[in-house]
Amino acid sequence: MNLKKAYFIVFLVLLVDQLSKIYIKTHFELHDEVNVFSWFKILFIENEGMAWGAEIPGSYGKITLTLFRIIAVGGIGYWLWDAVKKQSSKVLIVAISLILAGAFGNIIDSVFYGLIFDDSSYNVATIFSDKPYGTVFYGKVVDMFYFPIIKDYPMPEWVPVIGGKPFTFFNAIFNVADFAISVGVGILIVFNKRAFALKE
Repeated sequence: MNLKKAYFIVFLVLLVDQLSKIYIKTHFELHDEVNVFSWFKILFIENEGMAWGAEIPGSYGKITLTLFRIIAVGGIGYWLWDAVKKQSSKVLIVAISLILAGAFGNIIDSVFYGLIFDDSSYNVATIFSDKPYGTVFYGKVVDMFYFPIIKDYPMPEWVPVIGGKPFTFFNAIFNVADFAISVGVGILIVFNKRAFALKE
């Protein structure tokens, strides 16, 4: 696979990711939800950009995370270029392309969304607002896909850690970029031998 095709995958994922996020930001207030099925909801939340909504504490935590992710995307971008140059397997190149697109998609939110949107807490956000909710590098990542396939199931008392508590699966709320990263990593795990196959 050549670099042009790899970049097309990255571009396509980024386009779908950003269009879906912009639609949610400009049509939903924070925590608004739409029940598509009993096990699938569109639920608008925002987070600082770490997995499961975790945050780096301190006044510089957000910018530290964003700068780290920019450096990581540079590394992933080099990995993609190197894999294409070495004519690595298509499986590996597709996986890296998905991971790169996902990481870059969430960086766009973190870097620019605080600058171009107003707050979604009490109204539907306006794009290119005169009163943005943050500044460059201080945007929040938009998530919206929620699949509570099993919701509030009472776990037996004997189960370690979560015993006696309501259990929900799948509890994460994610976006297209997160999905692309997960699929890319999943490909590397499941098709490891094909992805890293040595050329004959």
